[in-house]
Amino acid sequence: MLKKIAVLTTGGDAPGMNPAIRSVVRYGINQKLEVMGVFRGWWGLINEELKVLDHRSVSGIINLGGTLLKTARCPEFHTREGQERAYATIKKNGIEGMIVIGGNGSFTAAHEFYRNYQVPCIGIPASIDNDINGIDTTIGSDTAINTALYGIDNIRDTATSMERIFVVEVMGRDSGYIALQVAIAGGCEDV
Repeated sequence: MLKKIAVLTTGGDAPGMNPAIRSVVRYGINQKLEVMGVFRGWWGLINEELKVLDHRSVSGIINLGGTLLKTARCPEFHTREGQERAYATIKKNGIEGMIVIGGNGSFTAAHEFYRNYQVPCIGIPASIDNDINGIDTTIGSDTAINTALYGIDNIRDTATSMERIFVVEVMGRDSGYIALQVAIAGGCEDV
């Protein structure tokens, strides 16, 4: 039976990460687990940026964007030396498992870390790109689409008034999910 876990947010942030963190912490406490928050994702694990999280530390965060734990890209984690430092942090702090909140890059890194060090990892899919295999909708993708639609609705008024065509670019990394959904819902002429 696990006694101590860590939760971290890695890669890009996505709307809904804070409620996911809150859920992990509160459920963990309910199950008599000590929950460590890792700040700045894999970078924080390498550099031992940890803090015990409790009910109070996750109170009032569900309506906030971004992530309470911060996030960062960490090329160093993809090296053997970086992973060894992360594993040393885990051993030193008695962490027995990790909850990784992120996207496909985060899950790839977590899987590689598990293969190399056998630290159990659970992934919570949070990515505006909605590009996680086997998941219908990731945390953050619906909000990203609706945010883009709100902007397009406002742009359309100006485009119509000026009789012009506007080109709108949305994020999506290697996935066209946001672009396609926004084009369909927004009545765009081309995508």
